[in-house]
Amino acid sequence: MKLFYTPGTSSLFPHIVLYEADLPFEKVKVDEHTKLTDNAADYRTINPLGFVPALQLDDGTVITESAAIVQYIADQVPAKRLAPPNGTLERTKLQLWLNFIVSEIQVGCFCPLFHAMTSDAAKTMYRERLALRVAHIDRHLAQNEYILGENFSLADVYLFVVLNWSRLAKFDLSSHARVLELCKRVGARPATRAAMQAEGLIV
Repeated sequence: MKLFYTPGTSSLFPHIVLYEADLPFEKVKVDEHTKLTDNAADYRTINPLGFVPALQLDDGTVITESAAIVQYIADQVPAKRLAPPNGTLERTKLQLWLNFIVSEIQVGCFCPLFHAMTSDAAKTMYRERLALRVAHIDRHLAQNEYILGENFSLADVYLFVVLNWSRLAKFDLSSHARVLELCKRVGARPATRAAMQAEGLIV
């Protein structure tokens, strides 16, 4: 398998999950602006939209969209319990949270905060929206060790990845103690550290 990634972006999510799964894969770095890979190939031949991540399987099949990629990876190693089995209510709950994080937090709040055309007034509004959504997760964690309850899952990794952008977005997480504690635990996992070191995000 090949993972096409850009350091520090949402492609960190499947990068971490691949290390959690302990599956062999090749990393291919993509320049966010030129859309060229580190061997000067045009990444748009893999994903015409130029977005990362993408996972290319050994037969040439390409999977895009982080939530789809990570569920495929998790299903290759069911013994790792990164995702509940397909067809179960728990799997639906996982998909609920993955959809919430991508639509309500990543795309709905963080992406506009990083857009050059977003006004200061609009950024204030997006930070307020983000605070409401993170507070919702913080309340959920009052009764749950992890997002799915007692078990670590893909949802915890995804939350860690997107909230890792908080400092750049000038979003204060200090009032969300349970979320911060979860992110601290996910950040300390060997797979998380290995992926972040591979991307040059930590030493």
